[in-house]
Amino acid sequence: MPVNLTPPAKAQLLPVAGVFLGVTEANIKRENRKDLLVMQLSEGARVAGVFTKNRFCAAPVIVAREHLAQADGIRALVVNTGNANAGTGEQGMQDARTTCAALAGLLGCKASQILPFSTGVIMEPLPVGKIAAGLPGCVANMSADNWYDAAHAIMTTDIVAKAVSRQVTIDGTTITVTGIAKGSGMIHPNMATMLGYIATDAAVTQPLLQRMVTEAANRSFNCITVDGDTSTNDALMLIATGQTALPEIRDASSAEFAALQTAVSEVAIYLAQAIVRDGEGATKFITVQVEGGKDEAECKQIGYAIARSPLVKTAFFASDPNLGREEDGQRVMQQSDITIRVVLGRGAAKATLWTCDFSYDYVKINASYRS
Repeated sequence: MPVNLTPPAKAQLLPVAGVFLGVTEANIKRENRKDLLVMQLSEGARVAGVFTKNRFCAAPVIVAREHLAQADGIRALVVNTGNANAGTGEQGMQDARTTCAALAGLLGCKASQILPFSTGVIMEPLPVGKIAAGLPGCVANMSADNWYDAAHAIMTTDIVAKAVSRQVTIDGTTITVTGIAKGSGMIHPNMATMLGYIATDAAVTQPLLQRMVTEAANRSFNCITVDGDTSTNDALMLIATGQTALPEIRDASSAEFAALQTAVSEVAIYLAQAIVRDGEGATKFITVQVEGGKDEAECKQIGYAIARSPLVKTAFFASDPNLGREEDGQRVMQQSDITIRVVLGRGAAKATLWTCDFSYDYVKINASYRS
């Protein structure tokens, strides 16, 4: 079971003005489960994102990047689970574009205004017919307060849905930030088998929105590891609808930008930590703090040498320090939340990473993933 991770409460997930979410059961991989999500955005909303750095990225990542680079403005996102549309060649590219065109036809916009996302089994053809047939159900199901169902609709091997909201007051205006994510295994920096969607009703220029999502990713999803493996489909998207009275944020040095950046990063950090707490087979949540490095890169390098080591992770699962078998070490390692602190004494830089242990269940889950 997930490590000290409480499932999200529907009433605590706050609507974001200008974002409408619809889900349905498209039977992509299994029947009787929500597996298709559409997020429709109000006109004028801005979207920025970061994607996997895997050179073998999947078709939806390529198409989403292409559409984001165009000047049409994004009007919707579509996410399917059960099939990653990765390693599917030119047919996969066509299927991703067909999905965008099908949704665009329902929403009355251009296909280039749709961002596609897929997650699940790789190197199998995307069941684009099932997706196209399910899209009208998503559109009919649209609601501003549908974040709870949306969080469940993007799950794969996740045990617990991951969603959270925060509010911050900026110049007397209440700003809402709500996010959802999925991920449980194949988790490592540079995005890794995870999808994340964060939305705010503030208005932010496109360059600053991109800066904001990059900073949030670097402080959250690029600070976690479950098993040291990355994937082909990963993305973190940040949406700013501009539906509040707060003037558009245009200055990265302003107090307004700093306040919103903090709120967005807090949401991202919560979601990233939730992924580790729900890591496949995890029984321990481990914080690795490296201090006194000459620079942040050195601190992260050392931190990850610890956080992704199978020997370290299996030792934590066994609650065995492997250092003379000290009783005090065993006592600490029996806890479900553990902090490892490393002090280098080489400078003022520091970094904090999050990981989990390796258990028998991790092997079982991944050995039977396709079944």
